Order: sequence, then C-alpha cells, then structure tokens
Amino acid sequence: MSKQKTIKKTATVEGPGLFNGRNCEMRFLPAQPDSGVAFLRTDIDPPVRIPADIGNIAQRDRRTSLTEGEVAIETVEHVLSAVWGMGIDNLTIEVDTPETPNTDGSAKVFADAIARAGLQEQDVEVPVYAITEPVVVTNGQSMLSALPGVGDRLEILYDLEYAQNPGIGRQTLRFDLGVDDYAVEIAPARTFLLQAEAEEMRSLGIGHHLTENEILVFTPTGELMGGKLISPDEPVRHKVCDLIGDLSLLGRRITGRIVASRSGHVLNRRLVSVLSDRLTGAAPPAQPARETMDIEDIIGVLPHRYPFLMLDRVLEIQGNRRAVAVKNVTINEPFFQGHYPGQPIMPGVLILEAMAQLSGILLGRHLAKEEKVAILLAIDNARMRKPVRPGDRLVIEAEALRVRSKMGHCKCIARVDGEVASEAEVKFMLVDANKVRPPDDQ
Repeated sequence: MSKQKTIKKTATVEGPGLFNGRNCEMRFLPAQPDSGVAFLRTDIDPPVRIPADIGNIAQRDRRTSLTEGEVAIETVEHVLSAVWGMGIDNLTIEVDTPETPNTDGSAKVFADAIARAGLQEQDVEVPVYAITEPVVVTNGQSMLSALPGVGDRLEILYDLEYAQNPGIGRQTLRFDLGVDDYAVEIAPARTFLLQAEAEEMRSLGIGHHLTENEILVFTPTGELMGGKLISPDEPVRHKVCDLIGDLSLLGRRITGRIVASRSGHVLNRRLVSVLSDRLTGAAPPAQPARETMDIEDIIGVLPHRYPFLMLDRVLEIQGNRRAVAVKNVTINEPFFQGHYPGQPIMPGVLILEAMAQLSGILLGRHLAKEEKVAILLAIDNARMRKPVRPGDRLVIEAEALRVRSKMGHCKCIARVDGEVASEAEVKFMLVDANKVRPPDDQ
C-alpha cells in the first residue's frame, strides 16, 4: 500500500475566473493526513471550508462546482484534476473569490505549482476503492463505465467523437493514472468549444475577457480561431483531464478501468455518485421506469391530428423527468410543397412544435389522472443549428425542468444523426383535455 501525500510548502496561482472574470488568488497549503482536499473561501467572514466531495456537488452547466450551505466555489475540475493527477491526497486550497483561476484553460499551471511545492509523504496509507463489479451510466449517446482492472492502477480509455466538426472528429486516448506522466500528457490540454457555443456564451455576457490563449474555439469548418494545438488530440486529452478532476470527488484513489464515450461533467458526476453509494453501502436510487409509445398511444394522449401530429413514436419515457421521440421526415410531408420548391427543408417552427408535443406528453403524464393536456405558451432560447430534410430521422429529447399545477417548463434538443439540429426551452400551460380534444378519435 502507498502512503498519503501532501505538499511540502505553500504555492500560489493567480488569474481571472472562466465565467465571472474576477481575479482570484489561490494558495495551495499542506494538510494533515486523512483530511482530504478542501477549498477555503477566505473572502467570507468567517472563512468557509468546502470539502471536495461528491456530496457537495452543485448543479451547473459546463463545469463542476461545489457548495457548503449557501457558499459555492465554481469551476474546480482543473484544479482537482491537477491535485489528483500529481498524487496529492490532502490539501487545503485557499481562494479569495467564488471561482478558481482559469489560467490558460488547462490544469498545467496548477500541476506546475504543485511540482514546485514538492510532495511530502505522510505516515498513513492511501484509502483505495477497487472496482470489483461493472457500473455503467448513460445519457443519450454518451456512456461512462467503471470496470474491474488489472493491478493497482486506474486505466482510463476515452473515445471522443465530434463528427460535426472536422477539426476535432474522432479521437481516442488511453491513460494510466499514476503510471503515465500526468504533468506532460494531460495537464497542458486546454478547454475547447465550438464557435457556436462560444458565441452563445458571449451573448449571455460570459467569457468576453477570454482570448485564444485561454480557450480553444473551433470554427464550423474545423479551423482553430487563433493559436494552435499543442497536439492533434488535445481535445480528448482535455476530456481526460476533466474526467480525472471529477473522479477525485470520490475522496479516495480508484483502481480499475474507466471507459468513456462522449461523457462530460454531468455523466462523470453521476458515475461518482453511484460509486459513492456503493462505497457507503447506500441503496442505489430507484431508476424511473422506461416506457415507449406507438402512434396509437400518442393519438390517445395528444389532441393533434394530421397534418399537425409531429411525432411518430416515443422511444423512451423516464417517469415524468425525460422523454425521447422520433419524427421520420419524408418528402410526402405537405409542408414541403411550399417550403421550399426544389429545396425541401422542414420549417423550424414545426420542429419546435414537435418539441412542444413531446413536452406535452412528458409533463402531461404528471397530471394525467386529472385529464389535462399541454397548450404551448412560450418558446425561449430557440436555436436552429442545421436544416432538416426529407429522409432525416429527427430524434427529439425533452427534459422536465419545472412542473406546477398549471404550468410546465421543458428543455428540448432535436438531433439528426447525432448532430444537434435545433434546441429550445418550451413553456406551456396545462388545461382540461375536454376543451381541446376532438369529439371522436377517428
């Protein structure tokens, strides 16, 4: 068994946060054995300690953040990746703002600071979680699994696929944590975004302080907007960097094999939650039943009829939380006669209508016993990413964000061949079914 480690002396890193842009001075401090890794918000009186533990996870998009009560520390994945990747078990990380420094969008600056501080072995054995049974978590086309491995190491296999962007494409990487050189192979890999994602962030007032030196942005044709890659597979290496940071939230070393396909922070954290439940002996949360609906079932629920029924089959319904459906687009659709002659493209408003219908099915189930259906009220943050043409199979996913007695709110994404064609947030009101249902079901 190996011994726990901390650092020999204090190290400092400074820079603006990725999302809030505020300058943060971060200090790495040695910590006692078995104390684990924790952030200390020194800008609050008295200072608040936030352990790096999956139980303190905060629900955020595009990043991993932690909370203790009402106090949060944002965007911690690169810092934690460096801490775990460099072999540190016990560390106090002081910060004087709510978000860690972004530096150059990688974990390199943090890994370099830890290397300068030096490692101090402690006279206590490292706690280890050995994966003995397979665990698999999925989200759409994304998959993450934890499998038994060989020896006392953690082997990571990552399959990254960005078929929609030729500059990234498909990349795979195998990395053995604790055996391969984290500081050289993983830490320097930087955060990357597609141009549309970067523009959306800036439209929300986020990231205006960033340049091509702090974040990689790929154009639709696959070109890099300024700067250059440190290696052709830098994107997949950064994905492994993020994964290592999220896995550290288990609070102990892991031995086994992690296999990832298109996973991100949400799926990473879900896997750690399952592993944590197994570690503590807690019963895993009950999974909602998955149901399907054929066209007769759909007609029995929705009041829509030809030519305005926009769903052919519901592939999956998970309780009242999530649903996935398909619309098979054919040249026989009546709207193709005028949209457009010689260049048939499915109208974006009809894609949004399909999203609204699936949302109605999903959240209408919540009040099914009251015989209510959903009437479209508002569409927010709608984006059309690519045209939908005859022959395409439109896969629509609806996720419930909020449900009240008379209102519903869903986030929807429509894809063709795995690529996002459209996305939007749909809000609607629930009304009595007898006010909108046709007099018969012919």
